[in-house]
Amino acid sequence: MKITVNEAQAGVRLDKLLLEVMPTLGRAGAKRLFEAGKVRLHEGGGERGRRVAKGDAARAGDVVSVELDPTSVSGGALPDAEAALTVVFETSQVVILDKPAGQPTAPLEPGERGTLANALVARYPECAGIGFSTREPGLCHRLDTETSGLVLAARTREAFEVLTGAIKEERLDKRYLLVCAAKDLPETGTIEIPLAPHPKDRRRVYPCVHPRDVERYSPRPAHTTYKKLSERGEWALVEARAGKASRHQIRAHFAAIGHPLAGDTLYGGESVPGLARHALHASRITWSGDAKVPAFTASSPLPGDIAAIVGEEGG
Repeated sequence: MKITVNEAQAGVRLDKLLLEVMPTLGRAGAKRLFEAGKVRLHEGGGERGRRVAKGDAARAGDVVSVELDPTSVSGGALPDAEAALTVVFETSQVVILDKPAGQPTAPLEPGERGTLANALVARYPECAGIGFSTREPGLCHRLDTETSGLVLAARTREAFEVLTGAIKEERLDKRYLLVCAAKDLPETGTIEIPLAPHPKDRRRVYPCVHPRDVERYSPRPAHTTYKKLSERGEWALVEARAGKASRHQIRAHFAAIGHPLAGDTLYGGESVPGLARHALHASRITWSGDAKVPAFTASSPLPGDIAAIVGEEGG
């Protein structure tokens, strides 16, 4: 992990600087890093760094490099500069990433690497002290491992609070592209089926269609709107909007109305040659802005493996 010292941080003790950026280290964890020689100062951002003590201070423009190991952060996402990270939008407050299918959003096990969260905290160490948990640094929401597309992260606590509040209140416009069974699918529609953890299969969520299921499982409300963009053979390309987009919401909703996603065998979808996952892509995020976080928008083209099913040009 590397920290570029700014004007506000100039003259601050290095151990305090580390704890500002990664509060989950704790004082003992920071002390161990200095004693082991894993904190080095690159004056003026130069390549050659020198070993430093915890009481040393840096100047603006210096770079502090820190070599972390799984014992340095209890249960948190470890910086991993080798993990895939594609940035499509960046400000001093937010960053929007384009996650490939197959990459987990955040680690499940201590010391796990390769996830989007590992890559995020390696490039933006300030995210380490922000988020729902140390495993999800800066992440305002998540995507399933096999869902591709845009993920929004905050670089400041203020932005995190504003944007997660907007997601909860469905004021952040999040759009998805998907391919599902086309037969008898209306041109537009709204799906309002509450969802609960599946009573028999932890891998899935359970759409509570019948009133007795609502009474039995106390599901959460879930709201999805959609419009059909095109059709090709048995498949339809659809744009869906789901403000909160709780776990598996879009997948479960389309399966519940008889139009499971292509490749989504967990929810009854058909396997498709050339598609090794379900056909769902987070394609657009738009924030209209407020007094604290200015407006922004970002988009991601349909990946080639999904585009091929409906004859579209992939990104």
